[in-house]
Amino acid sequence: MLGKHHIIVQSAHLKYELDVRRNITIIKGDSATGKTTLADMIREYVLNGMDTGISLSCDVPCRIIEGNTWKEQLMAINQSIVFIDEGNSFVSSKDFANAVRESTNYFVIITRENLHALPYSVKEIYGIRSSGKYNQSTPVYHELYSIYGTISDEEITPDVIIVEDSNAGYDFFKYVSSLNTECISAKGKDNIFNMITSGKYSGNVLIIADGAAFGAQMANLYDLSENNDELNLYLPESFEWIILDSDILNDAELRRILQSPEDYIASEKYFSWERYFTALLINKSNDTYLKYSKHSLNNNYYNDKIIMKIIASLPANIIFKNNL
Repeated sequence: MLGKHHIIVQSAHLKYELDVRRNITIIKGDSATGKTTLADMIREYVLNGMDTGISLSCDVPCRIIEGNTWKEQLMAINQSIVFIDEGNSFVSSKDFANAVRESTNYFVIITRENLHALPYSVKEIYGIRSSGKYNQSTPVYHELYSIYGTISDEEITPDVIIVEDSNAGYDFFKYVSSLNTECISAKGKDNIFNMITSGKYSGNVLIIADGAAFGAQMANLYDLSENNDELNLYLPESFEWIILDSDILNDAELRRILQSPEDYIASEKYFSWERYFTALLINKSNDTYLKYSKHSLNNNYYNDKIIMKIIASLPANIIFKNNL
């Protein structure tokens, strides 16, 4: 499935409104925030339609799966938005991850867990809040809000840079770091939290990871960064996205894609946006002097003009201690 889909679920007393734009959306939050009520309303509507007094507006079908027969339920659903309420333990299983990987559906998962088998984006983790003033004739309005904010706008001059991967992205950030800035590969996103809590690194630490698939790791690291002014997170979609966004390939089609990636990324083909941006960069650069390989950075990327153009596309408050 492609595209962004706007959903309105409403009864006489409650109204929920949300946008879904990727194959995996996570809704978190404490009890009594309305998460389960949203799932209950969708379930009632799917079973009994307008007779329930509930209306559901979306340009694609909305469905719900639950319980031990979730596989059989999912097999009958295509090109739909599938809701899963919390308490369904199958969402943390590898079987479910494999089903999502091959599915033509989008999934909205209500959970308090961090689902490590799924590569979901830090941008698609939401809470639910009520807003506005209401009277007895107007339903209480609920909307989704992004739990994790954007990078701090305060200047960041890192003494230590921890990069998620050990390939081209690490090559780049190690090159732009100065001799007195330590640049380290975490050799995988699951290792970052243990590295930070090991006590080995001091000064200003900047973590750079692929935000498109970093959702499960985000909660613990975000809490650490909120309580430590010297720990900062930069979570672009991926390193390949940074290169594409820098416009070094001067490609008009790429600029259109980056404006609304959801219109181009088929959920059944790409488990996460990270994988799409890698494939896109490899394809677009294949016949150019900037031919890209994820395993190691093409030497032409070390040209000062190319480096500076890529750096210019990063947040302006990240200052690298280099002489470029």
